[in-house]
Amino acid sequence: MLICSKRMPQGQGLAKVLIQRAASVTLDWDTRCKSRFDATDSTGRQLGVFLPRGTVVRGGDVLVAEDGSLVRVEAAAQTVLRITACAEHGTPFDLMRAAYHLGNRHVPIELRADHLKIEPDHVLAELLRSMHMTVAEVQEPFEPEGGAYGDNAMLGHDHGHSHHHGHAHDHSACGHDHTHGH
Repeated sequence: MLICSKRMPQGQGLAKVLIQRAASVTLDWDTRCKSRFDATDSTGRQLGVFLPRGTVVRGGDVLVAEDGSLVRVEAAAQTVLRITACAEHGTPFDLMRAAYHLGNRHVPIELRADHLKIEPDHVLAELLRSMHMTVAEVQEPFEPEGGAYGDNAMLGHDHGHSHHHGHAHDHSACGHDHTHGH
């Protein structure tokens, strides 16, 4: 098993050709939320990924193996709910209102200019439909927001950023909310 214990966000600092030539590993959101997991890359190598606690791996990140080889991370297509404003009667404001209501429930949400994505949840789907939103189950990669201060801050890790303004929230980007009894 090849150990990977370093992550280069979006392959920053690496030549594009090195990233393109690297083996890849396709992972769903639940796996990319974990700091320790096993996977198999595109060349069949068994990987043991051991990253700092609270690390969230994004599609486009590059893992560095103990032998110096690179592994490009790809976000796997998975079942998600794609939420759009009603094509006939909707407005962009409707999408904003839906994002607000989902955010109040602390669910991981991917924000796009013309749609939102969440993990499947029939209760939330019905809520959104009652707000006249169009909700479709699709197979697409899922890259939810990391929060106001980045992925690690969402997981309760402060890396010296001085813009927290005294907020004591610890809402996980991966849906592990320890402050509410959901």
